[in-house]
Amino acid sequence: MSANAVECTGNRDGLLRLTMRADAAISGFFGMAGLAGWIPEFSGATKAFGYGADSFFVAYGFIVWRLAGVRSVRRAGIGVVVANLVYTAAAVVLVLGQILALTDSGVTFAIVSAVYTLVFAGLQYVGSLRIKSSR
Repeated sequence: MSANAVECTGNRDGLLRLTMRADAAISGFFGMAGLAGWIPEFSGATKAFGYGADSFFVAYGFIVWRLAGVRSVRRAGIGVVVANLVYTAAAVVLVLGQILALTDSGVTFAIVSAVYTLVFAGLQYVGSLRIKSSR
């Protein structure tokens, strides 16, 4: 018998839930900032593109926040990882393909957002592996 007994439920989903909620909050924040008109002004993107993308970020943030709260989060987390990887690729194509006439600030913002989503995809993937390894 031990005086230091620790109950272990085997629940290892904390990293995945945390990174999904952080991703949701940050994406939602920048979506709201864009809808307020701040991002299109310095990025060089058209207002139509800016409002469309920013509306997507707000919706994405809301959906990912809700998905982070589901009981079995691993499958939802893998979906978010895939979405982040797709966004990373799209941001790189947007910059390299010069699809929009972005300013230097807009190019920097797009590259930083691609790196951000790639980092979060990696963290979320590690979080999903932790859940798998606990079974």
